[in-house]
Amino acid sequence: MTSENHRQQISWALIPAKYIFSILNGSTPSSSEPLYWDGDIYWATPEDIGSLNGKILLDTRRKITEIGYDNTGTRLAPIGSIILTTRAPVGNLAIAGVSLCTNQGCKTLAPRSDSVNTTYFYYQLLARKEDLSALSTGTTFQELSTSALDSFELWFPPLATQRAIAAYLDRETAKIDAMIDAKTRLLRLLAEKRRALITHAVTRGLDPTAPLRDSGVAWIGPVPAHWDVEFARWLFTLIDVRSSTGKEDLLSVSHLTGVTLRSEKDVNMFMAESLEGYKICQPGDLVINTLWAWMGAMGIASQVGLISPDYHVYRPSSLYDARYLDFLVRMPIFATEVTRYSKGVWSSRLRLYPEEFFEIGLPIPPLTEQVAIIEYLQREIENTDTLGASTQKSIELLHERRAALIAAAVTGQLEVAE
Repeated sequence: MTSENHRQQISWALIPAKYIFSILNGSTPSSSEPLYWDGDIYWATPEDIGSLNGKILLDTRRKITEIGYDNTGTRLAPIGSIILTTRAPVGNLAIAGVSLCTNQGCKTLAPRSDSVNTTYFYYQLLARKEDLSALSTGTTFQELSTSALDSFELWFPPLATQRAIAAYLDRETAKIDAMIDAKTRLLRLLAEKRRALITHAVTRGLDPTAPLRDSGVAWIGPVPAHWDVEFARWLFTLIDVRSSTGKEDLLSVSHLTGVTLRSEKDVNMFMAESLEGYKICQPGDLVINTLWAWMGAMGIASQVGLISPDYHVYRPSSLYDARYLDFLVRMPIFATEVTRYSKGVWSSRLRLYPEEFFEIGLPIPPLTEQVAIIEYLQREIENTDTLGASTQKSIELLHERRAALIAAAVTGQLEVAE
């Protein structure tokens, strides 16, 4: 800390929050009857509160009536108050842009005097989110109590300094946020490019001059005239081989990563005591997660492994290179086609059974073209993913810079001209 910073902090003080803010508890109407809901009074819950974006809260997901408000026994938070989530996640923040009340998962920090600049304290609490989380207690869920928040000490500089720091951080974080938004848009564009690249190569091939013909299958559209198109029933054999020991590696089937080792996934789902009777798949087999097929949870196995007895294993014919097939079945457009053939009353309960899977039409390029498509996609995807990874890293660094800048400014470590 420079001598100037030291002189600046002489006029700062650490003061418990209860002397700076009136801390109001939230509540929920005691009845779900219609006369309590769909009114005009904003009612904020932790879902409405963001930690980095959406600093000013101007709307809420739910509103209550005057009767509902009277039933809560809470007070309206005046405009300019800080809304703080005190149940998991603890420490998310927003500044009330409208007069509102909250549920019991939030507390309102209403300034006690005109010497409090809400924006400055918003940034200070944002920088100290981990400190607030550390004070939370509970067995079934973590919660920051009113007494802990009351005694939480905050830096209290002169009002002019508060205003200067708030204005500085508003300007600088806006610049950083604009860069983050631009890089986030780039990530979305790269993801769209990746999907379009795969879809075009897998369904159209690599020769833009090749004559096309109607495939006769709506989801595929036109294909190169020399390609074949066939129903899955003629291209796959349903396999049902069970493990007698359950000792083979357990595999996971996801719409994000295809078929991978379960041990490499961060999964907390229930595990059976024994894997005896689980299905065995071989390298090159198509494995489909029956429950989540409509989301695209399928892929080609790269090793011998076990999958749930509820999944299905299909062995492709020699007409396919397994790597090309993996690209084909993991396209979002293919998942959309799978959804058409899945059965279930609710969209979230759709199932893809073998009888329906066998009705899906698939393109069949010559094997030499499949290999060329694979090699082309591997090169292009590597370039796209490399750019995406570097962009993601730069976003993480910008978030770190944003947090460091706020922490330095609100604690007086960074000199800000008044």
